[in-house]
Amino acid sequence: MAITNFSDLLNESRLQPDAQRLLFVFTRAELPDNPTPEQRRNFEQGEGGVLTPALCVDKAPEELSDMAALVSESEETGIEWDIVFVGALSGRGGEAPSGEQAEAQLERMVESLKMGNVDAFLALDRSGDAVQIG
Repeated sequence: MAITNFSDLLNESRLQPDAQRLLFVFTRAELPDNPTPEQRRNFEQGEGGVLTPALCVDKAPEELSDMAALVSESEETGIEWDIVFVGALSGRGGEAPSGEQAEAQLERMVESLKMGNVDAFLALDRSGDAVQIG
């Protein structure tokens, strides 16, 4: 199944035979260090820039209802974000992954995103629609 939005993601994660943890890394668009005038112009027009990890959290699919609720919860932190990257972690034998496993995987996700490796993750905008990065 092609996942095109947050609802598809939730539905697919709930259909998996093993318990899942969804891993979210919220990023914000920023100008790169020492931007060129063209990069600055493009950024001011809402294009380009770099995505910097700002916040991360893991959730069981059952803890989530829709994208609006996730956005609302994220707003309680006071941290602004533009794109959220999502990964999934499967448990074994009906048991969900531990908090330590989820935390370790989130750290790997953050490091991967800092290096510009975005292809392994689903990217969603604030409306919950999948976006292509690159």
